[in-house]
Amino acid sequence: MSDKVPMTPQGYQQLQEELKQLESVERFKIVKEIEVARAHGDLSENAEYHAAKEKQGLIEGRIRFVSDRLARAQVIDSEGQDPERVHFGATVVISDLESGEQNTYRIVGEDEADAKNGTISVTSPLARALLGQEVDAAIELRVPKGTRQVEIVDIGYGSTD
Repeated sequence: MSDKVPMTPQGYQQLQEELKQLESVERFKIVKEIEVARAHGDLSENAEYHAAKEKQGLIEGRIRFVSDRLARAQVIDSEGQDPERVHFGATVVISDLESGEQNTYRIVGEDEADAKNGTISVTSPLARALLGQEVDAAIELRVPKGTRQVEIVDIGYGSTD
């Protein structure tokens, strides 16, 4: 698979830090755990050894995943974007036209998305509905309970860190 993976500069940096932590710390900790468990004798009935080997497999799998994401990363800096339209990296304030409730979301890459913290994946239905829109645009969103009408109140660019 050679598809590019869009991400913000902050998301790219977070993945680099995670990879460094996995390769330079976690990998060596698990090797030590395996050595200690191996010293306990019979490996066929050694639960500590099997648990450590399983954990090692998970760590190595995560290293491969993160390495692949970094290799395919398309880092998109939102600086210089048209401030009048919603693009990748935008922070968008929307208002529910029925309830008046306002929510703020930043559109980021899949690996960075965390709805609880106000970041949504560029591939999410909400982000796809917002992309390319302008302030005051009314958008109809499909939600589990039907449809909602929202309006874009504000669009901003720049880091929310």
